[in-house]
Amino acid sequence: MAIESLHSNHDRIYGSNRFVYPVLSRRSNGVSLGVNLNPDKVCNFDCIYCQVDRTSHSETRFVEIDQLLSELRATLAFITSGDFFGDGPFKDIPVELKRLNDIAFSGDGEPTTYKNFDEIISKCASLKRELGLSDVKMVLITNASMFHRDHVKAGLRIFDENQGEIWAKLEAGTEAYFQTIDRTTFKLQEIVDNISEAARYRSIVIQSLFMNVKGIAPSDEELLAFCGRLSEVVAAGGTIDHVQVYTVARPPAESYVTALPNTKVDQIVALVQEQTGLAAVPYYGIS
Repeated sequence: MAIESLHSNHDRIYGSNRFVYPVLSRRSNGVSLGVNLNPDKVCNFDCIYCQVDRTSHSETRFVEIDQLLSELRATLAFITSGDFFGDGPFKDIPVELKRLNDIAFSGDGEPTTYKNFDEIISKCASLKRELGLSDVKMVLITNASMFHRDHVKAGLRIFDENQGEIWAKLEAGTEAYFQTIDRTTFKLQEIVDNISEAARYRSIVIQSLFMNVKGIAPSDEELLAFCGRLSEVVAAGGTIDHVQVYTVARPPAESYVTALPNTKVDQIVALVQEQTGLAAVPYYGIS
């Protein structure tokens, strides 16, 4: 399987596993071990670019913690032994990518909506410590909608103590564009406020996916408003490590969503750097 196919295929199914799945992540620069806390495919956002097929139901509807931890233990052992790269789809990837970069909590919905979020994060962190994997990060890929809840705040603190990174989604500057892209009952200001509060206690990564919507890229005015939101987080005392500027790489929910050309991604990166002084990194679409 070509490396482009691995980047564009983040299948949640791996062997007989129901909750744990490896992917070759372009943003992790290596193998990311996904943990799916939303096998029921329920999410509080309905993003037009989402790659999760919500027209079909998963056979697994609830997280079975013991099963998840068993899968995580076995898959971590398989990858770190090196046998993982000896056969199968990952065997031909470049040598520099044959590394386990992180355990990523993402999956088929918003992971922080899982009612026992802090408990499962604590158990996974304990397993990582038990296996001596201090060089493997824990990454939370999140829309930041639940950051105000106490059990999520507790979970974020566990990330802080275990080589954790918070990747918070922010990809709009105005409410109208936010609703066009993310289709949710939450307001953009709620998300910005949640990110600002969380970023006061740890440096966070902003993940921003931009795209063509019915052939039209985000306007200059929208992008400037987006930069203003980033500056708002910083002005509120938050720390942003860097901004990931990326575009569509897998089949989206809506057929009218298409990837931006590389040149447009580069323009957005340059604008973010110029307007905010923050570091920004481009990730291109894969055709």
